[in-house]
Amino acid sequence: MGALSSQFLLQLARHMHELGPSDTARLSTLTLDVFTAALATALDAPDVVPPQARRHVLMAQIFSFIRRNLADPHLTPDAIATAHHISLRYLHKLFHEEGHTVAGWIRERRLERCLRDLADPRLADRPINAIAARWGFGSAAHFSQVFRGAYGLSPGQFRRQCAQATGECAHT
Repeated sequence: MGALSSQFLLQLARHMHELGPSDTARLSTLTLDVFTAALATALDAPDVVPPQARRHVLMAQIFSFIRRNLADPHLTPDAIATAHHISLRYLHKLFHEEGHTVAGWIRERRLERCLRDLADPRLADRPINAIAARWGFGSAAHFSQVFRGAYGLSPGQFRRQCAQATGECAHT
């Protein structure tokens, strides 16, 4: 819990400038839940943590796990559920309550990483399929289709657009 708390605060500090008022309100609740759970764990009293706070902390742990393992092409809902000692059904329920699917959330994070790498002029010589594979996409054709569906451009078109704009990309 201590590691999750510190990782959470570091990420929060790095992205504070990107947050709007509604994000800030939601994150303040999550921050209190994470610290409540960390304190309860330190005091060996996990049962005093309210169920809603436990759910928030579990989701924070799951999101962190997914982000750390995005590059693994075998990152599946089943693997995530197993790593967190919950049922696959409960995992899907948690994501449904957040308005997402597990696979959809993973795909969105992978696409964000690919988008960032494609826009990075330092990676301009790296093939697109290598970037896709780096972030867990097993098929270049599937990656291209998903990328175009999400951003309205092929990965190659996006990369060229970024290069033409002298390395500055409006999508990142």
